[in-house]
Amino acid sequence: MPGPRRIAALVKQVPKFERMELGADGRLQREGIELEMNPYCRRAVAKAVELAHAVPDGEAVVMTMGPPSAEDCLREAIACGTDRGVLLSDRAFAGSDTLATARALAALVEREGPFPLVLVGKNSVDADTGQVGPEVAEILGWSFAGPVRELDVDFVAGSFEALCETDSGHRRVRGELPAVLSCAERLCAPAKADPVARVEVDAGLVSFANADDLGGGPWGESASPTSVGRTRVVEVDRQGEVLRGDLGSQARHIVSLLEERGVLGTPRESGFVHALEAAGDSSVVARESDGLSGVTSGREVWAIVEGASTRESQELAQESIRLAGQVGGSARVVGLGSVPDLLPSGVGEVRLVRGTAAVSDHDYVDVIVPLVDGARPWAILLPSTARGRAVASQIAARLGLGLTGDAVELDVDDDRLVAWKPAFGGRLVAAVVSSSDVQMVTVRPGVLAVEASLLEPAVVADAVDVVASGRVTVLEETIEDDPEILATAPVVIGVGTGVGPSEYGLLEPLRGLLDAELAATRKVTDNGWMPRSRQIGITGRSVAPRLFVSVGASGKFNHACGWRAADFVVAVNADPDAPVSEHADLGVVADWHDFFPLLEAELTRVRREVAVTGT
Repeated sequence: MPGPRRIAALVKQVPKFERMELGADGRLQREGIELEMNPYCRRAVAKAVELAHAVPDGEAVVMTMGPPSAEDCLREAIACGTDRGVLLSDRAFAGSDTLATARALAALVEREGPFPLVLVGKNSVDADTGQVGPEVAEILGWSFAGPVRELDVDFVAGSFEALCETDSGHRRVRGELPAVLSCAERLCAPAKADPVARVEVDAGLVSFANADDLGGGPWGESASPTSVGRTRVVEVDRQGEVLRGDLGSQARHIVSLLEERGVLGTPRESGFVHALEAAGDSSVVARESDGLSGVTSGREVWAIVEGASTRESQELAQESIRLAGQVGGSARVVGLGSVPDLLPSGVGEVRLVRGTAAVSDHDYVDVIVPLVDGARPWAILLPSTARGRAVASQIAARLGLGLTGDAVELDVDDDRLVAWKPAFGGRLVAAVVSSSDVQMVTVRPGVLAVEASLLEPAVVADAVDVVASGRVTVLEETIEDDPEILATAPVVIGVGTGVGPSEYGLLEPLRGLLDAELAATRKVTDNGWMPRSRQIGITGRSVAPRLFVSVGASGKFNHACGWRAADFVVAVNADPDAPVSEHADLGVVADWHDFFPLLEAELTRVRREVAVTGT
């Protein structure tokens, strides 16, 4: 007979980063910054309470690692229905990276357990790595799945079935308990309690643990294979100009300014690189053709790619060749399931890890880990996708390797891979380095260049078959969208609820003139008007187009941070008090129904003039 239903929720306290500042040492100033529970962790708490309290003897336990102030997170979770909380706090944990954090939390789970189920947030909005959940699962030897948006758990049978979000749609899986599951935004309503309710929580419901309670360690900085170097705030200097006068003259002014700034010209390489340059970072590398000749030696740079995602796979392959050239090594591509038909010339070897549709991330990891352990490549690049993050995290946890998540720029310094990653909605970029011999990084799709002239047919030199273990089985996968389209779009039109789904056809003339793709606010995707892969913002994705046009969206910070890396932003909203103007270069206070036809007419006129004069 199964024991009592005990479910753990692991949560994190994060700063409200709208007011984020850096100190003289380049580190985040936490003093005086308001803190809160990570938004995704609120779903983990709510679902833990729901599942545990579905039976009389159920118990929901909330746990966190952090400074004494993190007790407030536990109090809020208890006020929302969890039965007790445990705060893991000790100076010994200072400087913990994701792997050191996962080791400590896994030890705490074992100490406080047994638990058949541990729930975590999809990721934390301050660091956006999504690594701790799968690393905890790997350390414990448990199943992992996520981000979960629908969940059915059979505690008697010891199994779960979940609908997990992917970058292009969703994947339905079945897995064995015990398990760690990461929670998507749409899994359930978030757990929230006001300050008064948190204060009224019985202090006896919160217990404390330290490093000695967990055993020998090591912990903290000494157990962390990655470290953060230079950190900078990326200040985006928007004009913030609200246009005046008749709408026709405003349309002419916008088009003229776009022409002047070259926004309507040749696509530039990456908005994220542009943002780093704007921050005054001299270490940003020039994307020349150095290192693309396929130098061969014992040092290898691997690109582990999802073959169905052609553009991002080619990006990673080309970057692996470039980095290999800098360290006097060779590049290798390892395809999960398949590889693209075309890859950049200079790849030394292409290996295929071949599996059926039922194969899970765990199964791929079981095959890749021995390959990595045997070859010990200098670096491994993976895509910062749902599968790429999960696979990378589990490999890193099993082999004890340093892993940097969601990098937007890579460089080599003193024979170490330097990964620049954004945090706090793109307001911050940090240089992260790894001390392990094999350095791992996941790279945000769409931020690296692909030189089409270097592409050639891919030749698979070796294939390894994956055997499905049944620990987690993929039942079906649905493709709703191609996320690569948005990642590489030169122009993006961001749509809010001020544009109804029946009116999207009215945007087609402007979309055609600008060669634009549509994106959306969270409310739009919540309503099912666009796929979730089109959601822009702190709990969605970021874009870096030459031009971002916001229409019918209020432009609150959580959405606006998704277009911080855009070269130029135009916002159209009928509300003169909408915050979107603060995040835009040019603001138009008008009904978009009235303004867009004028903008389209001006763009058409300019296009015709260019066609006639050739300039």
